[in-house]
Amino acid sequence: MKVPIYNQEGKIIGEYEIPEVFEKIGINQALIHQVMRWQILNSYYPFAHTKTRGEVRGGGRKPWPQKHTGRARHGSIRSPIWKGGGVTFGPRKEKIREIKINKKMRRKAILMVLAEKIRKNFIRVLENLKPSEYKTKNMHKILTNFLQPRKTKKKFESALVIIPENDKDLIKSIRNLPYADAIEARNLNILSLLNHKYIFLEPKSLEVIIKTFLK
Repeated sequence: MKVPIYNQEGKIIGEYEIPEVFEKIGINQALIHQVMRWQILNSYYPFAHTKTRGEVRGGGRKPWPQKHTGRARHGSIRSPIWKGGGVTFGPRKEKIREIKINKKMRRKAILMVLAEKIRKNFIRVLENLKPSEYKTKNMHKILTNFLQPRKTKKKFESALVIIPENDKDLIKSIRNLPYADAIEARNLNILSLLNHKYIFLEPKSLEVIIKTFLK
């Protein structure tokens, strides 16, 4: 399978032979969903944590006598039916949401999604991703040569720029674009691929992906 190679102006300057592995690999939606769920659950942090009546401060004394007051009987001001009391069935940080997935499953799911992007022509191979000067406006100009405007907050179709190695200046140039994100090829993950419509990369980035995920 061959895909066109573009320059930064969006013009075709050649062809790139996609490795055969991406042609042979099929798609398994159940596996992709399983790996996506794994990443979402394992990145969850239990910020929400409520206290039970036994953990709320105070309430050690009985508010008033059991009988002869004419009021309802209560044993503690920290009962869940009192204001400032404990919470019944609230979210707790002890709940374990993490699940386990084999490395082979994770790697295969990433290759499946990438192969599907290639088949549907959602991949753009650029000769060089680095702009003449590391500025957000320069990266915006390069990416918008390929992307269509949208009537949304992001204003353009979403794009994921996969760089072959850690380039902090390039990442900073893309960071402020609402429709684009940048990621190193070795750190590629399932959510990054699924959350963006188009993939931008250099031939070298694809080589790093194959070396990393075809183990």
